Amino acid sequence: MSQKRLLILGAGDMAANHAREFAADARVEIVAAVDTIPDRLAEFAETHSIANTFASLDEAIAWGQFDAAANITPDPVHYPTTMTLIAAGYPVFCEKPLAENHVLAMAMTEAAEGAGLVNMVNLTYRGVPEVQMARKVVNEGGLGTIRHVNAAYLQSWLVGDYWGDWRTQEKWLWRLSKAHGSSGALGDIGIHILDTALFVSGLKVEMVSGRLHTFAKHETGKIGEYVLDANDAFTISATLSGGAIGVIQASRSAAGYGNRQNLSLYGDKGGLELTFGFHNSSLKVCMGGDVHDQTWRTIECPDVPNNYQRFVDALVSGENGVPNFRHAADLQKILDLCQQSDPDGHQLSVT
Repeated sequence: MSQKRLLILGAGDMAANHAREFAADARVEIVAAVDTIPDRLAEFAETHSIANTFASLDEAIAWGQFDAAANITPDPVHYPTTMTLIAAGYPVFCEKPLAENHVLAMAMTEAAEGAGLVNMVNLTYRGVPEVQMARKVVNEGGLGTIRHVNAAYLQSWLVGDYWGDWRTQEKWLWRLSKAHGSSGALGDIGIHILDTALFVSGLKVEMVSGRLHTFAKHETGKIGEYVLDANDAFTISATLSGGAIGVIQASRSAAGYGNRQNLSLYGDKGGLELTFGFHNSSLKVCMGGDVHDQTWRTIECPDVPNNYQRFVDALVSGENGVPNFRHAADLQKILDLCQQSDPDGHQLSVT
């Protein structure tokens, strides 16, 4: 089997993860990289032994010696670059969020599906063994009919400096500024915790309301050219399919947690508590006869393929993988409605 030739579009921090993961898969070869910042592109290519570099996507497409692309550009650039790749006939593995809003995300979805191209989104945590096992527990009926969904994504880089100083580093400051393309915690980590909650539970959101909050972080509300106006935390109240209700929230100021997701599901036959992040991932269940004395048991979870491997699987087989563009667009619709319902908190219908 010949290797699939991959182009990496964007050479920022997240691109290094893509380069390492794809380089570890013998079925793919990273043949080129694109970035508009010459020094960053040169360093990235040298670090990851990438032979060909281009200052623009148009130049790379004119060259054409690749089979698919990983799009790791800034969020507002996902739409135009992905549409250009699709028009040129290339499958795309896009970073999340797929687009800035549902309208653009659906345009990307319809273009990729219409062209019959593999299209996937890097909702990273699908590769966590505990997440996949939790989905299996639910699918096998261990919880019965789910009634409550509680989910939280906890970060604290506005409090601690383990990732660096957000007051001085551009890679963090842009995430706090709407003008620099940030949709805040809702767009950055909200899509992850929403995906986790819906993927594991198997439920759909029917009605939703969101409350967004921006903390006062600087006496002037601005550092250099960065206006600190993007949301730092949110809470989503949701009515879910099957009669369940849910609360989904996230914060960048959850002191003590670097990068942690917590998900609790409670049904009429049992409960499930899932925790994962940088350290100490775990999956516990209380099901069957254990519900009568509140006994929780930890489940061992075998390794599962990550999204990078699934994308290569799709390229090799020609059959689209998950999570795909359409799923990411559905998530974006919910996030858009959360923004629309803030600040008065009224519920909006997803359907």
